Amino acid sequence: MARAIFGTILLLAANGSAVAGSEVGDPRFYDSLRRLDPMTRLDQICDYEAMLRIDRDPNPYHPDRAKAEVLSTPRRTADMVATDGGAFRSDGRWYALSYTCKTSTDHLRVTHFSYQIGKLIPSSEWSKYGLWR
Repeated sequence: MARAIFGTILLLAANGSAVAGSEVGDPRFYDSLRRLDPMTRLDQICDYEAMLRIDRDPNPYHPDRAKAEVLSTPRRTADMVATDGGAFRSDGRWYALSYTCKTSTDHLRVTHFSYQIGKLIPSSEWSKYGLWR
């Protein structure tokens, strides 16, 4: 249930004025993070960071959703998510995404983030991966 409710807040926060790697931005986003269990919080802050970085970097994408676990299961440690099988949605299309994200121990601040955008995921494959328009 927390993930479903949080998805809405994540979308609101993605359109805010947050600065990557800090707790500046929509306070509702961080209030919501604090209410999540630590591993869900880790996933959410890293997916949020992916959207922020892709949106601000020089490329044609403006994500409104990102997920680490789409094409494959990410590797996780106490404070890190590394995925070669993530995805993000921009302009109604899904793209493959790889990233490594490290956070503070409370999972409220990203301390390291690197990513690589992959290929467009054909809409004919979306249902296979649980993606939507």
